[in-house]
Amino acid sequence: MRWCSGKESNLNMKIVSGFALVTVVWALLTGDVKAADSPSAGKFGPHWKALLGEWKGETESGAGSGMCSFQFALSEHVIVRTNHAELPASGGGAVVHDDLMVVYPGATPEKARAIYFDNEGHTIEYAAEWSANGETLTFLSKSGPGPQFRLIYKKAGADGWTVNFEMAPPGQAGGFKTYTSGKLRRG
Repeated sequence: MRWCSGKESNLNMKIVSGFALVTVVWALLTGDVKAADSPSAGKFGPHWKALLGEWKGETESGAGSGMCSFQFALSEHVIVRTNHAELPASGGGAVVHDDLMVVYPGATPEKARAIYFDNEGHTIEYAAEWSANGETLTFLSKSGPGPQFRLIYKKAGADGWTVNFEMAPPGQAGGFKTYTSGKLRRG
């Protein structure tokens, strides 16, 4: 192929661009393009549906208030949890905490991965797994140089959950202590 300048060069570029477009469209139509890092898409198992909906919360002592929701999004490929809590502050008033967690299916219907963000600038990656009996869901962060986190939801009757957020100090994986806990009721 001879490289040209002027009008001939523009025509050559249009032909090459057209060929590239046809190639991409053909690959998409025939399934030759696969999503990067996308193992076969998992599905959420039946235990996950128990979390769906709107929830009202309170701390174990009855102080503070809040609400959260778990909703399917993106054609049930993810579950989005939003959370708003108002916790008593020392000296009166309340501390507002907002967070967002996106949960996506894991290797089996009982497992998932999640990523958490909050209004304090924290980001936490979790692996999540249901207990065999479907009564407890545990989110566990990766261990590393900082603290490790564990978030545990346990069924409390037909329309409730207890929730524990625990931390283990750096270098003490498994040495979890409760940071905060509360109850959720379908709201």
